[in-house]
Amino acid sequence: MDVRYINPFIEGVKHVFFTMLETEIFISKPFVKADTESLADVSAVISLSGDATGSVTLCLPLQSAVRIASKFAGVEMSKDHKDFADALGELANMVAGHAKSKLDGLMCNISIPHVVIGKDHVLPSMRTMTKLVLPCDSTLGRFWVEVGLVVKRPSAGADAGGQTKVGAQVVDQGA
Repeated sequence: MDVRYINPFIEGVKHVFFTMLETEIFISKPFVKADTESLADVSAVISLSGDATGSVTLCLPLQSAVRIASKFAGVEMSKDHKDFADALGELANMVAGHAKSKLDGLMCNISIPHVVIGKDHVLPSMRTMTKLVLPCDSTLGRFWVEVGLVVKRPSAGADAGGQTKVGAQVVDQGA
């Protein structure tokens, strides 16, 4: 795992939650997730393209999602509130945007947020990508940040065969 590509997401979630929600985030030991099962009831997804492709997803249990969205918006929300998904999507956008600015040497674009609400949902676009999961704890509840990233551009971290490994994904740089 190349921390040059994971640390920006750790820094991003800590920065955004501290700045926008006045909430400190504590990250537990990351783990690799290869299956498609959702960890939570709500997923706020931002896709990345360019020199690195993949996604960053905020995965939230409903109770945490309601607390986080309410604090961010400054009003009590439920999952049925008209701005609930927008609030969580904007937080995911801010985390991805912060991380993007710290991915030194990589030119990346980020998508608009896509928010999925419901138990046992599957994000079909991510079925083949292994993800690194960052467990996050805060006073607003537990949630996870999933990062799946494939770096397509050669860097100083590439091995002699021209491959870069990030989040258990290997890309042949010579192709």
